[in-house]
Amino acid sequence: MEKTQVQQDKKDESPQQQKKGKTKTVAEKRPRGLQVPDTSDQRFLSDVQKMGAITPFGLASQFNLRLSVAKDLLEDLERKRLIKLVGGNARIRIYQPAAA
Repeated sequence: MEKTQVQQDKKDESPQQQKKGKTKTVAEKRPRGLQVPDTSDQRFLSDVQKMGAITPFGLASQFNLRLSVAKDLLEDLERKRLIKLVGGNARIRIYQPAAA
């Protein structure tokens, strides 16, 4: 009799209560910035110079940028000869700070 009561109680529970123990934790999403940092800012340049290998993903994650913005920024820094291309392929580029 007790067993049937427990089964009936489980049927009466709402679906949300049954799934309560199985909830997934969702990481908070932060919007990525579309603003390109100023390439003449000394603090920005010193942070870039401290990076050993500079990749678009590394730059995007450090400065909270979109990947496309980071790629454009790296191309701009290369044109100004602040960094130089050392490897990579069509999908990813690897840069290093230019020698002073």
